[in-house]
Amino acid sequence: MAKQTAAYNADSITVLEGLEAVRRRPGMYIGGVSVSGLNHLVYEIVDNSVDEHLAGHCRHIQVVLERDGAVTVRDDGRGIPVDRHQKGISAERVIFTTLHAGGKFDNQAYKTSGGLHGVGSSVVNALSSSLQVEIHKDGWIYYDRYERGKPTVELKNGLLPKKGKTDRTGTSITFVPDADIFEKTQFHAEAIKSRLHETAYLNPGLEISFQNCREGEEETTCYLEPDGIRAYIAELNHGKDPVHPIISLKGKSEQIEVEAAFQFVDTFEEKILGYCNNIYTSEGGTHITGFKTKFTQIINAYARELGILKEKDLNFTGPDTRCGMTAVLAVKHPDPIFEGQTKTKLGSADGARAVSAVAGEQLELFFDKHLDLLKKIIGCAEKSAKIRKAEEKARTNLLVKQKFSFDGNGKLANCESRDAEKCELFIVEGNSAGGSAKNARNRKYQAILPIRGKILNVEKAAMDKVLANAEIKSMIQAFGCGFSEGFGNDFDLSKLRYHKIIIMTDADVDGAHISTLLLTFFYRFMPELITEGHVYLAMPPLYKAVPSRGKEEYLYDDAALEKYRKTHRNFTLQRYKGLGEMDADQLWETTLNPETRCLKRVEIEDARMADRTTAILMGTNVDSRREFIRLHANEAMLDV
Repeated sequence: MAKQTAAYNADSITVLEGLEAVRRRPGMYIGGVSVSGLNHLVYEIVDNSVDEHLAGHCRHIQVVLERDGAVTVRDDGRGIPVDRHQKGISAERVIFTTLHAGGKFDNQAYKTSGGLHGVGSSVVNALSSSLQVEIHKDGWIYYDRYERGKPTVELKNGLLPKKGKTDRTGTSITFVPDADIFEKTQFHAEAIKSRLHETAYLNPGLEISFQNCREGEEETTCYLEPDGIRAYIAELNHGKDPVHPIISLKGKSEQIEVEAAFQFVDTFEEKILGYCNNIYTSEGGTHITGFKTKFTQIINAYARELGILKEKDLNFTGPDTRCGMTAVLAVKHPDPIFEGQTKTKLGSADGARAVSAVAGEQLELFFDKHLDLLKKIIGCAEKSAKIRKAEEKARTNLLVKQKFSFDGNGKLANCESRDAEKCELFIVEGNSAGGSAKNARNRKYQAILPIRGKILNVEKAAMDKVLANAEIKSMIQAFGCGFSEGFGNDFDLSKLRYHKIIIMTDADVDGAHISTLLLTFFYRFMPELITEGHVYLAMPPLYKAVPSRGKEEYLYDDAALEKYRKTHRNFTLQRYKGLGEMDADQLWETTLNPETRCLKRVEIEDARMADRTTAILMGTNVDSRREFIRLHANEAMLDV
């Protein structure tokens, strides 16, 4: 149990400024209005409950996806303060209606916190069509309700009304996301479960339950991970061949608590997940830099001390020393500085110093006692360095000796413009569709790159085979920005020649497989293309319906066809088996014309879940893939 902190009451709530413009600019606070931003609302409320756990007052959190589309988050913490704030109204009302109001600014009620500096509750309220708060505190149940951020419950002498007695403590919040704000209002259950499980790993004494009450999706699950981040490493490395047992370290420096666990596996992938105050820092930050730098220094020092690196030898590079590493690094910082409102990168300089100090001391103590294990880790670095040198030659052959001609390489039908922001590159399956696309396109801004069949599955292939693959080489050369997989980082997004890279395949199983292979390649070798929003999927129609009277209409899926049948009785239906069946005018109108086409932008909502799913579905472990398909078979959409 954490050390008890000062009293949590109205005096703990500090007001910085009023709540304004949240509904007008939600992206500033939750990152966007897509499903990712929608789920972020849940995480903000959950994070507040986690802060109660860190303060020693909460053991259980429950998250419920309600049948009507709402979500409920309840905990058994102290309960939000309800006494009168200095503004003359209940502290709860201040928290939910005022931006930057909370108990996280003076380190009295909370020594560390993960919420967005007090904006979480008020932002969720502002972006919800309705929000209800039920607080169990001091033997009473208090109640409040809001619509689009505005309270609907009348206060009595500035205080919340009581709706009954209770013998427990805690807060329950139920809200419905505003359909006027978000693109979709259905929460993504799998991403929420992944985030909750991750939170349980980071908080070994916290039990988190999840319940989905939506029709056809009913389930209940519970997350409790007493082994903490060691169990997280085991889960991340499930199905892989470990080089050694999991190593963990823990310590404190400059008032910053540091905990880390890592394990090397027999792959050439580096995976380091960083957290600050339970928040996943997807873009890393100073804590990650401190860990990487110190680890590289220690491995090189031991390699020279043991005679593995000779005097004439160059040091191992950072990527060499971490090749095959899976690591989780969690810090608890009393006053962190983040880059960006949504906390994707830690910027506190003391974070690097603290992690470096703790990691340096703990790793040296451990390695001095476990030399055999240390030699296995250094062996991974040796193997990496040898392959890196071979890869450098392959890179030279690809990126220097075979320089790409911007005017074409035999396959690419380039566009006339050199303005990358306006240019689009369509990756098209086969010569037939490629020919149609070349004739249909706008030559000024649209380039066409035909590929032959199914490209190499990069999840299973060695790097040398990837770099030697003709289709992959064509894409790397056409994009112009290099790639970031392997043992260096030649990727430079500023050199990207087309700001829209559009995968255009047939609307059938083979087309879906080709799209999956391409997305796997982008995700592993050029993830920034996806994270920065440059990758799209074209949506060619499945059908053309021609009524006996009226205008013909293109239908993009079976649902659209069923809807069409309800309003049209006499019509002929043409199903397109492939893009090559369309003439140039049809392809332009349905798939290429920016005014009429439908594109899907590829996004990564949960990078950790995407990483594991990619490894399972595209990797070599057949048992893991079979189990994943068995568990998720009911989610598949079959083309019958």
